[in-house]
Amino acid sequence: MKYCGKCGTALVDEANVCSSCGTPTGTGSANANAFQNNGYAPANINTAKPESGVTTAAKILLIIGAVITSFSTFLIGLAWCIPMCIHYFNCVKYNRPVSIGYKICTLLFVSQIAGIIMLVDQDH
Repeated sequence: MKYCGKCGTALVDEANVCSSCGTPTGTGSANANAFQNNGYAPANINTAKPESGVTTAAKILLIIGAVITSFSTFLIGLAWCIPMCIHYFNCVKYNRPVSIGYKICTLLFVSQIAGIIMLVDQDH
């Protein structure tokens, strides 16, 4: 069995392109067997790492801020709070950076404490 060199999806040996991302697999043995099943994850896939206490605190305060905002704006606040929460949770889950603009918007519109914690957090 071989694996895609771009996304790490398991492929059948006869595949010429990845069924997931469409990247050509190539026929060379170096590319075709780059991700043999040896217990290691492909290098380009973001592996999950344990969350820091700061990240967990930011997530909890973000949820609390979203609930408070939704009650104070008669549920209209959920239109921006839920997508902001989902975006931050996905950034943490897939180990992606969170932009300064997003952190400032969180500080202004969702939760001041969560926004400050995000700005201080060095991991994201």
